[in-house]
Amino acid sequence: MKLLNLKAYKISLVKLSLLTLPLSIISSCSEDFLEAVPETTVSEATAFDTPERILSQVNGLYSTLKSNYVDPDGNILGFLSGRYQIFSDIRAEEFKNQTTNVVTGYDVYQHTNGGDNTYLTNMWTAGYLAINRANTFLAGLEANSDKVSAEIAAQYRGEAKFVRALAYFSLVQFFAKPYTMDNGASPGLPLRLQPESTSANNDLPRSTVAEVYTQIIKDLDEAEAELAADNGSELYNIIRAHKNAAIALKTRVYLAKGDYTKVSTEGNKIVSTTAPFTSPINVTHALEPNIRAVFTAPFTSSESIFSLAVAETNTAGTQNQIGSYYNYAGGAFEYSINAAAPGIYANPQWRAVDKRKTDLTATNPGGDVYLTKYSGQTPFTDYVPIIRYAEVLLNLAEAEARVGSQTRARALLEAVHHRSDPDYSFGTLNQSELISAILTERRIELLGEGFRSNDILRLNQPIQSIGAGTSINPTDPRYTFPIPVDEVNNNPGIQ
Repeated sequence: MKLLNLKAYKISLVKLSLLTLPLSIISSCSEDFLEAVPETTVSEATAFDTPERILSQVNGLYSTLKSNYVDPDGNILGFLSGRYQIFSDIRAEEFKNQTTNVVTGYDVYQHTNGGDNTYLTNMWTAGYLAINRANTFLAGLEANSDKVSAEIAAQYRGEAKFVRALAYFSLVQFFAKPYTMDNGASPGLPLRLQPESTSANNDLPRSTVAEVYTQIIKDLDEAEAELAADNGSELYNIIRAHKNAAIALKTRVYLAKGDYTKVSTEGNKIVSTTAPFTSPINVTHALEPNIRAVFTAPFTSSESIFSLAVAETNTAGTQNQIGSYYNYAGGAFEYSINAAAPGIYANPQWRAVDKRKTDLTATNPGGDVYLTKYSGQTPFTDYVPIIRYAEVLLNLAEAEARVGSQTRARALLEAVHHRSDPDYSFGTLNQSELISAILTERRIELLGEGFRSNDILRLNQPIQSIGAGTSINPTDPRYTFPIPVDEVNNNPGIQ
């Protein structure tokens, strides 16, 4: 289908209560979705007046997921543009802190953060900002459905539901107990599905984890039905959601839920029966032959299912750029790779000849190993990968190993591993060993992409924390992040 060219509009921020749920923030973008142009303030009453203005709001949904936005108090509301992924990974055994800087997550690394942590509070706020913006957009689109065709309206609804599902899923991983701990019976998140423009509805209790997951899956099922099969260009097939993006995200959600049969059902929609594995429907996803190309401009590889685009005009603020955390290229970094056991770098499944080691890591003059997936030089314009085809293959491999075909599981595992180390042999594997190899492969393939602590939690394993110097067990209050104090103080329903 044809995508409209975007002109620039911006709706001003309305600061509300503790949740800081702005009515809407429209990013400034040009036809290529990246370059900023002069902003124009658009009133709420006219925000849906034209197809161009509606599209600008759709594009703004994705900008809010990044949330490289400075609120009226000067806080950067970092969300999925890097801060979230970093906080997930530094909690466990894969990285070592270099700076003891609280701004860049030192207390998260040490598991000493409380509910008053500014950066986790900002992450919570940014997540709900994205959710409220999706809610506001859905309501506005319904009230102005005559402004665009039925086909375009359906696609836009699907995109908003995809954004809302991704935001809720990201938050429930951090701020609630894993679904697999008690089948989702634990308190989850306040489930906000209506647009809020005042603080009148701040009083809202937490729904259960199961109820939050039910809404996430509902949104993704509906998004799959409504989204375009193909967005019409390599760029738009990466920076805007399409059917395969919704399907791929469902494999992640069902994996976190421990519903391996559903992982297989969804994964098999977009993974061919035999190698070389590609998507037989919609966008033709496949593993990129060269792993380095996935993380190199223009970031439009067939492996990239959904990424957050970054341009010089909207890079993350100081001490939020993912490249500055991990890559020493600029002469400094926040976190080095833990090169010793139990870190994955020392695992024998990750050999020295593996391209993920030779091409995506390096060693600085001091002997510290560091990650080079992301550029370590300003202006830090790497696209942030959110969903890759390699992850889908590993999601499906794990599900098949647990409840399906071990032969298929092994073939999927080998496809991912042999892309970077073609001569490696897994030898003979029983079911338990196959599952272990797949879980190890996730740590290698997805290092630095925000999966580590979430994988640990869904498996109800202890977090082997380098920063805390101990294992954090599932019964430990530090196992998940606390609901921010500001939310507790301002939302009576959450007590």
